[in-house]
Amino acid sequence: MQIDSHQHFWHYDSSQHNWIDEKMMAIRRDFQPPDLLPVLKQNNIDGSVVVQVDQNLEETNGLLALAGQHDFIKGVVGWVDLLSDEVEEQLNVFKGNKMLKGFRHIVQSEPEGFMLSQDFKHGISKLKNYGFTYDILIYPHQLNESLQLVTDFPDQLFVIDHLAKPYIAKGDISNWSKMIEKFKERTNVYCKISGMVTEAIWDQWQYDQLSPYLDVIFNVFGTDRVMFGSDWPVCLLAAEYEEVLSVVNKYTSAFSKDEKAKIYGQNACIFYDLN
Repeated sequence: MQIDSHQHFWHYDSSQHNWIDEKMMAIRRDFQPPDLLPVLKQNNIDGSVVVQVDQNLEETNGLLALAGQHDFIKGVVGWVDLLSDEVEEQLNVFKGNKMLKGFRHIVQSEPEGFMLSQDFKHGISKLKNYGFTYDILIYPHQLNESLQLVTDFPDQLFVIDHLAKPYIAKGDISNWSKMIEKFKERTNVYCKISGMVTEAIWDQWQYDQLSPYLDVIFNVFGTDRVMFGSDWPVCLLAAEYEEVLSVVNKYTSAFSKDEKAKIYGQNACIFYDLN
């Protein structure tokens, strides 16, 4: 299967989605499975992994309901309160749900030290027993913390979303790359090549601005720990789905058939245990 490892759905709510500001009018509306399915078909993508946006259990249950209604949704990355004393009770509710693959927290909005706090690490420590993965959503200045986190839990599967959001618009690559390179030996960590166009200047980005960041990612993670993700519909702020896909297509044009198969599906299927 060809898999989009990272996309979102939401019913737009100005109070819930206050991160969608006035500059983001293109995504200030509902986005649901019927909006995405024809786009996937046009681009020969067989299925997707839908990732949480809201930090509440209601959204997680809603995404699981959508996955039950639409075959192209191959997995859900939801949210539970990893800081809660009752985190195991929350995880037990989802135990045995084959569509729920893992969890994410919006760590990019959290203060310094969050990922290494006792409560958060306690929550992370419970995931492996249930077979759940964890998506790391951070900015570059949080890479040190995330490196320590994944080192502390070598048997837990992690994936870095959006290359850890490097400062592409500023052309700042050196500090980010030095930190990313430290993940090379952390074989429990994968990386999604997603979200790049929205870290560049939305209406001015070019392929040549993005490719140096992909050079770093493939040097660190190889072709066994990288997966394609569109970050649809957030990507629409800077590019159509086809344009996002074309960046990866161009970069991997000289890769072998087997390497491409890994990047566009096999790695996501292995990481998230997709069927």
